[in-house]
Amino acid sequence: MRRKPRQARSQERVNRIIDVAEELFISQGYAATTTNAIAAGAKIPIGSLYQFFPDKTAIMQALALRYEERLHQKLAILNNPDLVKLPLSVLVEQLIDITEQHFSENPGYFAIFMEVQSVIPEVQAVGDAADAELIRDFATLLAQREAGLETVDYEAIAFVLVKTISTLMWLSLNQEQQFRQRLVAEMKRFSLSYLQSHFSSSNLPDENLGRKN
Repeated sequence: MRRKPRQARSQERVNRIIDVAEELFISQGYAATTTNAIAAGAKIPIGSLYQFFPDKTAIMQALALRYEERLHQKLAILNNPDLVKLPLSVLVEQLIDITEQHFSENPGYFAIFMEVQSVIPEVQAVGDAADAELIRDFATLLAQREAGLETVDYEAIAFVLVKTISTLMWLSLNQEQQFRQRLVAEMKRFSLSYLQSHFSSSNLPDENLGRKN
């Protein structure tokens, strides 16, 4: 952002700009949306928009950051010490269900990022930073619940798991709902098997994890 809002009124204006931009990016596409259209939709002068955002890319970056912050807030359960005591099956279930819920509640994430992910490096940087933070949190959690490995081992396991889940979740978003749910179940099965291959002493899961009743 060009400058950060310091007053509630300014923050409300920034939020309105991002909200309108999100709606236009979804309905018209990122490329077709202009800052003039965003300002008009937000009912503010174009000069007010430029006080906070130098261009459309900066607004897109702010929207990407909002999406990632929402997901990280949902996944803050990884900082819960009680998770150290849970079976891996429950941990995997929560991690994937929360991630899937986030994408379901924010359909614009996929609609918008499919268009811009390869052409706006600033947006990719936001996602990479969010993944890095989640990997650190998950590696810390694994170290707390399964002592005996080296730090680099926990980091590598967390990296593979986070990147695999995020990639498969992303690929599932343009599938029919029924098949998407099947893919979510397969993510759980894969993730649990992967963790158990490293932590064989963990509590065994319900063998029906990830299967439909």
